[in-house]
Amino acid sequence: MSDAATAPIPAVHASRRKALVLFSGGQDSTACLAWALDRFAEVETLGFDYGQRHRVELDCRQTVRTQIAAQFPQWAPKLGEDHLLDLSLLGQISDTALTQERAIELQANGLPNTFVPGRNLLFLTFAATLAYRRGASVLVGGMCETDFSGYPDCRDNTLKALQVALSLGLDTPMTLDTPLMFLTKAQTWALTESLGGAAFNDLIIEHTHTCYLGERKTRHAWGWGCGHCPACELRAKGWNEFQLGKPAGPAVAP
Repeated sequence: MSDAATAPIPAVHASRRKALVLFSGGQDSTACLAWALDRFAEVETLGFDYGQRHRVELDCRQTVRTQIAAQFPQWAPKLGEDHLLDLSLLGQISDTALTQERAIELQANGLPNTFVPGRNLLFLTFAATLAYRRGASVLVGGMCETDFSGYPDCRDNTLKALQVALSLGLDTPMTLDTPLMFLTKAQTWALTESLGGAAFNDLIIEHTHTCYLGERKTRHAWGWGCGHCPACELRAKGWNEFQLGKPAGPAVAP
């Protein structure tokens, strides 16, 4: 192994480091953005257009950023540039319910057909390339293996392995932070409230988008969506548990 992957990251306080957040405009990535803004000196955001059915999330991204800057003056000076990459090729080679008009169902391999093979691997590789150029040493993503659909590229071991590979390939330490990795959705709601209070959860409810079908005609207590796709069901379940005070354990990101 090269020294880049094995050497410890220089002892720079988190508040003086620069982070790049993979920011889709959904609940989880918005939670990650707040988490990063609370910790780092400068935070930039990165989105991807890969032909997703719910590409309305790309419009929500800018609204969320604008609302954060307007409502949270402690974070506004830290919020840096936004970037959007065209990864339409991923949509062209993916045969999934997130990139085509298909019913959402389980496949023979046990994974839902909303799994886009290689998506997070590609996202993080492109993010690391951009971070290298922008002088950021931390990538922040909303991957989670607690409340998730079994996607293998959301697992902690996958992300740890990728962190080593990226650090080796760039010959510089690149940290992959996944603050939601071991949190339930209820704990994610609790985390965002601890970061920005009820006002921040109101922002998430009103302005973010998670629904796989891209539906923004129906507003529920937890936000906009169809109410029956896996993403909506998980978000609603987490909101209900959070409201009832049921999340197990402290809502503290690792």
